[in-house]
Amino acid sequence: MLFRSDLPVPVFIVQHMPAQYTRPLAERLNQACPLEVLEAVDGMAAEPGSAYIAPGGKHLRLERRMGKVRLKLTEDPPENGCRPAADYLFRSAAEIWAGRVMAVVLTGMGRDGMLGCRQIREQGGYVFAQHADGCIVYGMPKAVIDEKLAHSVLTLDKLAPAVVQRIRRSRN
Repeated sequence: MLFRSDLPVPVFIVQHMPAQYTRPLAERLNQACPLEVLEAVDGMAAEPGSAYIAPGGKHLRLERRMGKVRLKLTEDPPENGCRPAADYLFRSAAEIWAGRVMAVVLTGMGRDGMLGCRQIREQGGYVFAQHADGCIVYGMPKAVIDEKLAHSVLTLDKLAPAVVQRIRRSRN
């Protein structure tokens, strides 16, 4: 899933990986993607056209401080057996941007992200889930779909264009 470098919003990524793998993942994605991809650093300002990966072993929360949305890394207890957890990130995004949040839930084990997607949807945000075709592990998107929280269920190759189209529509 690739986005252009002029994406007018920041992207936040929770990947259930150990700490030693998230920085190399960010570096690899940064070389492969037009967006700037960084491993999240505590206090960093969220900028449009950049993607931030939660470090393994740390939750990523968004906070409004000093007139900007900033990244906050915590060692709060794991959620859904995970740290970082998508639900943790999604809740904070919903608190900051209410109905202007878009969640994309891709392949993964368990139900992480489902409760956060419920909050996002209830507040007027939009939820995408990856279709079973192409999922290595269908747990996370399936949980979102089974709870009827996904507005759109798409294969991986269709997700990025749909996300960009949705962002454009919401900004007009």
